[in-house]
Amino acid sequence: MTDIVLIVFLMTLLYMAIANRMRSYVKILAVQGVLLFVVAVLQLKEMNAFNLVWILLETLAFKSVAVPAVLLHTINRNHITREAEPFLPHFVSLIITALIVVGSFLLAEMINDSFLDKTFFVAAVSAIFFGLYFIASRRKLLSHVMGYMVIENGVTVLALAVGNEMPLLINLGVMLDIFASVLILGIFINKIGDVFRDADVEDLTELKD
Repeated sequence: MTDIVLIVFLMTLLYMAIANRMRSYVKILAVQGVLLFVVAVLQLKEMNAFNLVWILLETLAFKSVAVPAVLLHTINRNHITREAEPFLPHFVSLIITALIVVGSFLLAEMINDSFLDKTFFVAAVSAIFFGLYFIASRRKLLSHVMGYMVIENGVTVLALAVGNEMPLLINLGVMLDIFASVLILGIFINKIGDVFRDADVEDLTELKD
């Protein structure tokens, strides 16, 4: 069952590669948060109740509700246009994303470790590299924030894979995730959004001392 959820998680990356609207990106991030919640429920059966509730709240309440709500509020407040305006055509993005997934699978096959859960590894590495590609291929600054959130989701998947064996590690990861997300969403979006209402990375070339 966990493998099926992670495959759906990979499918959200493919859909995000061809989506053309900012609101679609927000919805995908919300769906990824729900999927991470399901993975946590299925994977962390041996974890104590307090740590499990903490992780479930972070994945469901924070990633699925709080972060998408802040992103939608930012889109509405700054009157950001709906179009995502990628540098590359959607078909090219889809091919690159598929290559990232295939490359992650081949990398997992090359690692001879009986303790390695290849499905978790492929999903995590694919999300991390897709997030980097997403940041590099989108014009709007808000899209870069969403790409960073995808990278965080990939790191969360990697942490969930070892959650039963190292609960302290995943708890520290959760706290770091929340801290970094609040920092990015609070400072980056609000401050940059006040300057660039329809934020495009090309506008940064006009900055002067």
